[in-house]
Amino acid sequence: MKKIQARLIFIMITVFLLAACSLVPLTGRRQLSLVSDTEMLSMSYAQYDQFQKENRMSASAGATNEVKRVGRNIQKAVTTYFARNKMSQELDGYAWEFNLVENKEANAWCMPGGKVMVYSGILPLAQNEAGLAVVMGHEIAHAVAKHSNERMSQALVANLGGQMLAQAIKQKPQQTQQLWMGLFGVGVQVGAVLPYNRLQEGEADRL
Repeated sequence: MKKIQARLIFIMITVFLLAACSLVPLTGRRQLSLVSDTEMLSMSYAQYDQFQKENRMSASAGATNEVKRVGRNIQKAVTTYFARNKMSQELDGYAWEFNLVENKEANAWCMPGGKVMVYSGILPLAQNEAGLAVVMGHEIAHAVAKHSNERMSQALVANLGGQMLAQAIKQKPQQTQQLWMGLFGVGVQVGAVLPYNRLQEGEADRL
């Protein structure tokens, strides 16, 4: 009897996870998606604003303008590509923003909605705008492919028993915030030349 119950529970969980899968807009790969775009964007904007309040943005106007210039060029390329392929709706709600934080870590990340943060420590490694575009483009690609939604969904299943994001925020706000910030390697020291040895490592091949 217990075996039958266990099998039924397994089947129910499997059906639930399959039903929660969605398609990556760029490639059609199926991914787990338990969090709505609205919830992802709302939390993204809140956490991004909080990060800016708690960290010192770069005082270098030249370096900051470089980050913003490269970011705007990538934004234009992304929006143009999505428009040409009739996928503009995938970028609904995006409020693009590009900033440079004063931090020695070789790091950069992009939250849902186009919220990009570059760490000053990666600029010497990037060397020029072309190198910076590679770093920022990689992070933005994760965002538009909704990898953060997939990772958050996996984290909710693994760490919070499959709770929905709204429930998790109310019941375990600190743990939920830690999961969220961990998705982007915020505060994580990166030892490689490019900041891709975080939770997102290996995802570039799955875009």
